[in-house]
Amino acid sequence: MNPLLDFSGLPRFDLVEPAHVGPAIRQLLDENRSLIGRLTAATAPATWHDFVQPLIDAGERLSRAWNMVGHLHSVNDVPPWREAYNDLLPEVSSFYADIGQNLALFAKYKALAISSEFTGLSSARRHIIENELRDFRLSGAELPEDRKPRFKQIQEELSALGAKFSENLLDATNAHSEWITDEADLIGLPDDVKQAAHDAAARDETSAGRGKWKFTLQAPSYLPVLQYSDNRLLRARMYRAYATRAAEFFDAGNKPEWNNGPLIAQTLALRAEEAQLLGYASYADVSLAPKMADSPEQVAAFLRDMAQKARPFAEKDVAELRAFAATELALDALESWDISWVSEKLKQARYSFSDDEVKQYFPEPIVLAGLFRVIATIFSVTIAPDQAPTWHPDVRFFRIEREGQLIGQFFIDLYAREAKRSGAWMDGPIERRRMSGTLDEVIQTPVAYLTCNFPAPVGGRPATFSHDDVITLFHEFGHGLHHLLTQIEDLPVSGINGVEWDAVELPSQFMENFCWEWDVLSGMTAHCDTGQPLPRALYDKRIAAKNFQSGLHTLRQVEFSLFDLLIHGSAAAGRDVMEVLAEVRREVAVLMPPAWNRFPNSFSHIFAGGYAAGYYSYKWAEVLSADAYAAFEEAAAASNLGTTLDAATGERFRREILAVGGSRPALESFKAFRGREPSPDALLRHSGMVL
Repeated sequence: MNPLLDFSGLPRFDLVEPAHVGPAIRQLLDENRSLIGRLTAATAPATWHDFVQPLIDAGERLSRAWNMVGHLHSVNDVPPWREAYNDLLPEVSSFYADIGQNLALFAKYKALAISSEFTGLSSARRHIIENELRDFRLSGAELPEDRKPRFKQIQEELSALGAKFSENLLDATNAHSEWITDEADLIGLPDDVKQAAHDAAARDETSAGRGKWKFTLQAPSYLPVLQYSDNRLLRARMYRAYATRAAEFFDAGNKPEWNNGPLIAQTLALRAEEAQLLGYASYADVSLAPKMADSPEQVAAFLRDMAQKARPFAEKDVAELRAFAATELALDALESWDISWVSEKLKQARYSFSDDEVKQYFPEPIVLAGLFRVIATIFSVTIAPDQAPTWHPDVRFFRIEREGQLIGQFFIDLYAREAKRSGAWMDGPIERRRMSGTLDEVIQTPVAYLTCNFPAPVGGRPATFSHDDVITLFHEFGHGLHHLLTQIEDLPVSGINGVEWDAVELPSQFMENFCWEWDVLSGMTAHCDTGQPLPRALYDKRIAAKNFQSGLHTLRQVEFSLFDLLIHGSAAAGRDVMEVLAEVRREVAVLMPPAWNRFPNSFSHIFAGGYAAGYYSYKWAEVLSADAYAAFEEAAAASNLGTTLDAATGERFRREILAVGGSRPALESFKAFRGREPSPDALLRHSGMVL
């Protein structure tokens, strides 16, 4: 049996091969098309049981198989998997574009929405039907027939462009390396970073005569160089290579065919054309149609207000950097490749600790145990190791139970690899739903992938994570909890499904807050050499530095978000993205990168992900998440126990936010938890931006 067609249990990563993709996906596409044909030809009125549920069931099988293919393309982007994915991508994109424009399907949903059955459905099912009607309209179902082929073609081209953007970026990232022969050139770098570079050189079959240490543009190699290396020339070379990945400059390992610039222009033009066909003023308006925010103008005002609040703090951050660089480091000109290095030196001078010093207290096994303990305490669940086929030996598998019952399982893939795309993400190959057609209609428990790109173990020691890595892990696990702790039994609004995109970051950013609590950190640290827990004095220094350069960090996020919003607006039609980015920087930034910096060419979130005209969602949801966490702070203050790990508040958060998934508007869920509208006060307080 083709393992991609085995839906009896967990994904069969031990059996699936690229050759399975074409036959399996084409069979599932044919099955879905045949079902749609039968359902739309039926003369009986559409009902949930006879119309909607069969579509959900068949669609779930296709999405599970295609999700597995897409996942393997992301974590093992070797030529056979890349070819298998790209061969089927046009067909899958075409299928979904056809569904979105199927007037017969649209008519069935419209008829169901005004039928007597509709009012008797659960609120979750009514919400699903309303979402379907909205999505049909956004997919061009109401377009004149002569415009539908072009709309469909746009969707297919956008899918291909997104995949190519991501592949170009990965190839350009992997193409560049810095070889070091003289250990004197490594001054300032932590020992584990040097060891990892030495191991990388030893593994490289081309290392003969090139050097003893190999540094790459993968985050675990690149970021420590920018942060710690006293070798300014090395920092400059690495920065330029990183900042010009997949760009028109071909002196840093790039190839002409990897240039993402033309893909960006094509993508924006196609999105603008899509918006025009749908009757919207811009693609930003299309993007916001299913989100919490009402309009691009509202989002722009939100971002500019955030920039205004952050700017005084950012200007102070920059002034301190420049003064410290000049007086303590003899750097009169502060270049982009100096920022992280000078910032680290300033932080060490001011707070008497380094990120690397803190990192030694976060070995991977202790961190995972601490994370699981937090989850168990506030959500009354247990997490234990489990068994499943995996796509790589480093991947581990766990189960999560509540009151002795299995409620979900998850894979964790923590380490960076050359064939693995950068960043961190959560995805759900299997979603919670009630299985129709079975004798007792059992509940299908959800499964998640939690993927990061942290440094792997070196020198026979466990991997150690920076505090920022720990925060990233908590963040992704927040997404995982949204997927795993849902109680909704209808798949289209189960877990994160159906949640407005600008609210989907609420649980993930919420979880980050626990990484700053002493009662949490003290229980999830052990020095990798001595086994001693994190000293309170070192924790206090880290807390004192929590909002170090928070103004700069906030403006950076606003810059990305406003750029994303504006290039998808009507005023930017046909304009060069670098011109728009320059204008945004003149408006909100206090640090200017070199003119040759090509940040947009690696902005995967908006050109190869789901955040187009939606990157603002991180800041928008941060308001929600900080306010939600404030409820735990209030519970801690009221109890005088000194801990935010409050099970009663956690149960309310689980019940009103996580459990309901996308079955109701996110604002309703927030108000059900908090008892009021969200306020930005907690975010400003947490960020230290209160004058």
